[in-house]
Amino acid sequence: MSKRKKSRNKKKYETKSNINTSYLSNKRFLTLSILLFILFIIIMYKIVNIQILNKAKYEKSLDNLTVDVVYSSSVPRGRIYDRNYNLLVDNVGVKTIYYKRLSNTTTKDQIKLAYEVAKNISIDYSKLQEINLKEFYMVNNKELCDKKITNEEKEKLKQRKLTLKDINNLKLERITKEELDKYNELDKEAAYIYYLMTTGYYYDEKIIKTYAEDSEYAYIAEHLSKLKGFNVKLEWERKYLYGNVFRTILGNVSNSESGIPKELKDNYLSKGYSLNDRVGVTYLEYQYESLLKGTKATYKLNDDNSYTLIKDGVRGNDIVLTIDINIQKEVEEILEEEIVNAKKNNPNTTYYSGSHVIVTDPNTGEILAMASKQVVEDNGEYKVYDNTPAILTNPVTPGSIVKGASMTVGYNTGAIDIGTKMRDECVKILNTPAKCSWTSGLGVLDDIGALAYSSNSYQYKIAIKVGKANYYYNGPLVIDETAFDTYRNTFLEYGLGDKTNIDLPVESYGFKGTSKNPGHLLDFAIGQYDTYTPIQIANYISTIAASGKRYQLHLLKEVHKPTSDNSIGEIKEKIEPKLLNTVNLDDKYMQRIRLGFSSVMKALGYGYMGDVPNPAGKTGTAESFYDVDKDGNIDVETLSKGFIGYAPSDNPKYSLVVLSPNVRYSKTSLYTSPVNTKISARVSNKVFEILQ
Repeated sequence: MSKRKKSRNKKKYETKSNINTSYLSNKRFLTLSILLFILFIIIMYKIVNIQILNKAKYEKSLDNLTVDVVYSSSVPRGRIYDRNYNLLVDNVGVKTIYYKRLSNTTTKDQIKLAYEVAKNISIDYSKLQEINLKEFYMVNNKELCDKKITNEEKEKLKQRKLTLKDINNLKLERITKEELDKYNELDKEAAYIYYLMTTGYYYDEKIIKTYAEDSEYAYIAEHLSKLKGFNVKLEWERKYLYGNVFRTILGNVSNSESGIPKELKDNYLSKGYSLNDRVGVTYLEYQYESLLKGTKATYKLNDDNSYTLIKDGVRGNDIVLTIDINIQKEVEEILEEEIVNAKKNNPNTTYYSGSHVIVTDPNTGEILAMASKQVVEDNGEYKVYDNTPAILTNPVTPGSIVKGASMTVGYNTGAIDIGTKMRDECVKILNTPAKCSWTSGLGVLDDIGALAYSSNSYQYKIAIKVGKANYYYNGPLVIDETAFDTYRNTFLEYGLGDKTNIDLPVESYGFKGTSKNPGHLLDFAIGQYDTYTPIQIANYISTIAASGKRYQLHLLKEVHKPTSDNSIGEIKEKIEPKLLNTVNLDDKYMQRIRLGFSSVMKALGYGYMGDVPNPAGKTGTAESFYDVDKDGNIDVETLSKGFIGYAPSDNPKYSLVVLSPNVRYSKTSLYTSPVNTKISARVSNKVFEILQ
């Protein structure tokens, strides 16, 4: 090919290549232009969206990011009602004046504020201590107090032989009484306000006055711009509409000044609470804190220290208890009257100090009333105190009231059957005192008679058979030690020796003996060895009343949503009866025990349930012991009385426990105060009347 032809072809190729390159460049430019246009449209849309379409929304978001948001320290808690929707615990607003130091506030500013506030509100400064007044004097008279330090002490400060704290302490020590006496009432009020303003962390809200007068509240609210850091709010406190009735178990709420108690701090902080939050600290308020607590209101903190509401607070859920407040009130009044009367007028009551009462619905495990009262003599005057927590924590020696559970062991092991007869007689083990029934001459008894007349001998002989022992009078007794487990396992089915898991934060097991001595097995069978709390005994009698079905005892009945008025809201949760177990006993035997309990009321238990028709129950007398000087050692032997029952026996509406520990003490007289019988009869009559 000629050179000319090659040159033409080369130019032609280069021209074509240039055209392709130009085309690709134009295409890329066009694509890029389109992308830029789309991006421009998107940006324009965003700008229009932010600036015009959703301007308010984004301004609010910006505010949330740039403004200080605070939460109310107090919000109304849920109300508490009884089973019949009688309001027990409500909330009441309390006008409160508080102070929170602003970042640019000096000590001089705070003193000036303290005086200004002192002029316009009345403050009780009785808690102002001398050291507080001296500290106030020192910040007001800096130069004068500086002169109280010698040159030698100043030199020691430079040499670090003394600290600033040492120097300040020397100044305080050298402020004289004459200097402090120059302060008048206004100065002392200002000093106390200054103390309240500066105590604790600087960033905390300091309560200056609760229950402020309307005029005081209004003055602070109207002068927020002048009183930098001061403000007002409506705190919420609990109001108890039935006074002290059931007051202890309702529980307490912490106040905004003390905040969360030290012992509960870790628990509450782990759940997101703040140290100054108001929380439930005892019993039901603590147990149901998660239901009762409200949702705090949210506020925007303005430049002038005023607040703008962002979100309303919401009251906590309302709860309805199983308690019937009318029964509870009657029980407490009866207890107070009878224990004082017994202490004043009955002999042998040296160590008697009060009684326990529990009323339950055996068909559901609901507690209708529970109370314990303690009487104390003070210079001839008898004062009564609430002791209801003892029902959960103070075990008692039960005595013969446990014989229903003991009969269960006899039936289940084949030691006895329906109608089994045995002679009531003392049982004598070698080298031990004879063990007898409460009286001689009971004769030959069957299983019903043994319950009706509370034969100890009948139970001893059952225990001997359960222990697989060969018994003869005044001979040695060797038992199979597993008999203790047999008894205890059966008693556990009734709730004796086991926590009831009642919905309260404290509960004890009682005392479980460790000895395997044969005599102690016999003692166990008549309620003279292990001890049980009154609430466990309530679980036991409720189980017998329910023909062997043991329901969990509880105080919460319903949870309701909060409302904006005084009405009770929509039901949120209803607590259904919780069946824990059914006693392992053939129904024919359970009905036999129930028949025995009915027979008791025609014999030893006559009158214990007042005039209530068709009652059933079991009396109990226990040898007990009392620690006079509270040193942990038993000092004296006493006698305790107990009664458990239910009515009507064929279809129980309620079960009842009345226990009176240490009701008798005397080495010369057998007289026993009838206080347990009186309380039981009066309470039973009143409960039956109210439930009709």
